[in-house]
Amino acid sequence: MVFGGLQKHSLIDYPGKLCCVLFTSGCNFDCPYCHNPELAKGHAQQPFPLKEKNIYEFLALRKGFLDGVVISGGEPTLHKDISSTCRNIRGMGYPIKLDTNGSRPKILKQLIDEGCVDYIAMDIKTDPFAYSPLIAIDCKPESILTSIKIIMESNIPYEFRTTCIKPLVSSGIIERIAKLIQGAHLYALQRFQGEKVLHPEFFKDRDSRTSSHDLMRFQSIASRWVRSCIVR
Repeated sequence: MVFGGLQKHSLIDYPGKLCCVLFTSGCNFDCPYCHNPELAKGHAQQPFPLKEKNIYEFLALRKGFLDGVVISGGEPTLHKDISSTCRNIRGMGYPIKLDTNGSRPKILKQLIDEGCVDYIAMDIKTDPFAYSPLIAIDCKPESILTSIKIIMESNIPYEFRTTCIKPLVSSGIIERIAKLIQGAHLYALQRFQGEKVLHPEFFKDRDSRTSSHDLMRFQSIASRWVRSCIVR
């Protein structure tokens, strides 16, 4: 497996752990606000990709310093050797958090059933029935709904996340999402940064940011349906 990027340490990507973040390259979604445009397009963040053996060497040197590993993207579940890579990293003593868009429920279930991951964060971009055309042309709502069900029925910690950007997110959409994940342990509403994005043309002559007032309103709405809702 070849990685497109590495963040050597982070205190915010894996709850309660000092972790590194491994970025896979390539994504099957086309989110206009994606903040990793090179990875989404299948490129590497650095001058050359990182081979799997280089990652293992890095992790071996960080034993006793890092508490966990995050595998993000891009979309990690697109890679056929994701399971073996996760098993190898966990075999080194590192718990793994997986960031996913939830588009490949079969792979997600396989990773959970085989004990390859210890924490899952799934992004819910908007109402799953409204992903087309801005998020993905061929994304089936059933895939997103199935992934939600698989995650919530698993016995591992998880969270769902939504980046709050207009017009993909509104009060009504937040309520629909919250109902879909009713009873979820954690739902995180994320602020849109808007600095480096996949499709800057989407934001031309458009105010896509969500105000702090709106975020608090969204949090109030979602909190009626989930156990905990936070704003990041």
